[in-house]
Amino acid sequence: MAIEVQNPYQVAVAQFDQAAELLHLDDDLREVLRKPKRELSVNFPVRLDSGKVKMFAGYRVQHNINRGPAKGGIRYSPDVSLDEVRALAMWMTWKCAVVGIPFGGAKGGVICDPRELSRSELERLTRRYATEISILIGPDSDIPAPDMNTNPQVMAWIMDTYSMHQGYSVPAVVTGKPISIGGSEGRLEATARGVLVVTQEAARDAGIALEGAKVVVQGFGNVGSISARLFYEAGCKVVGLSDVYGAVYNPNGIDVFRALRYSQEHGRLTNLPETEPITNAELLELPCDILVPAATEGQLTGRNASRISTRLIVEAANGPTTPDADAIFNERGITVIPDILANAGGVTVSYFEWVQDLQRFFWAEQQINTELERIMRRSYQATYEKASNLGVSMRMGAYLLAVTRVAEATAARGIYP
Repeated sequence: MAIEVQNPYQVAVAQFDQAAELLHLDDDLREVLRKPKRELSVNFPVRLDSGKVKMFAGYRVQHNINRGPAKGGIRYSPDVSLDEVRALAMWMTWKCAVVGIPFGGAKGGVICDPRELSRSELERLTRRYATEISILIGPDSDIPAPDMNTNPQVMAWIMDTYSMHQGYSVPAVVTGKPISIGGSEGRLEATARGVLVVTQEAARDAGIALEGAKVVVQGFGNVGSISARLFYEAGCKVVGLSDVYGAVYNPNGIDVFRALRYSQEHGRLTNLPETEPITNAELLELPCDILVPAATEGQLTGRNASRISTRLIVEAANGPTTPDADAIFNERGITVIPDILANAGGVTVSYFEWVQDLQRFFWAEQQINTELERIMRRSYQATYEKASNLGVSMRMGAYLLAVTRVAEATAARGIYP
């Protein structure tokens, strides 16, 4: 069964509109908050190792910066589109607001398949893309971070490129950097660690014992693989895993450390010993206690929501659930911990990294993890209370908190001129 893909920006706007209606938000504020503030589209040449020149297209979108500098990742994927980047930028606005950090939302992307590029080609592409978007990014204006198919090395190239233009080092221009050039302890695991923290809170409220709970994780990139490991270490039984090549299943549980080693050695999970191969669509429908979509948007839709067999969905990816699927989950009593809360650990520690870079004063990993856990638990509780008091879903509870905070900042600043 093919996964139905809906336009992510339409999904993001529909989610905002629902929150705005419940908040009785002023029409003028709705008009402002529905649209991105800035959109930059770039087309740039990259010389390949063969000597040939290839043109690439990329984007950088800032949704709203009324609460602070724009913040958001950069992804490299053949599926990048302007509407996807718009949606991700909007979700970043709400994500920063729901955990109370002083950033606005942004996102970037380049249409490419990094698996088809050599390291030197990837570096040239990154440096040229960074140059093209340098009119927007900066430590006080727009701070990129890693996202799908980008990593600390890519951030290092962006930081170096920007710094060369300035004539001095500017470590705070990006987060998610290597520690050797101003990165933060705990950043690599931050998103997954935040996923675990909110899952612990949600499982307690749902009466699910984490010890022995059956968990399915879709996606085996940075967030998915580390989430799987943390769940495994917490005593969960991880029964299903997937990557871009397919999925594997073992009803008795998968040794996640073995899966990590196998994936590193073979570049994929396919043929992992003591598992049976299944499709990504089948993976999502496996019976489990906790389903963690950690791949990409539009995975849980009206077409498959009635067959999802879980008690708790924790959105480690951005936008994996469409509004029609949300409605079905609400009817079926399946709790969804929304992306703007569940995966906000990454941007929270990115904020810590940015602060450390600006102060030139760095924190110990234990301090970072403790503060991350405090913020994630506080944000979960605020969302849970809002949702419970108003009788709405956790997603809507998170949106009501976030949209209120951004709307207040927008109204306080007014319209210039």
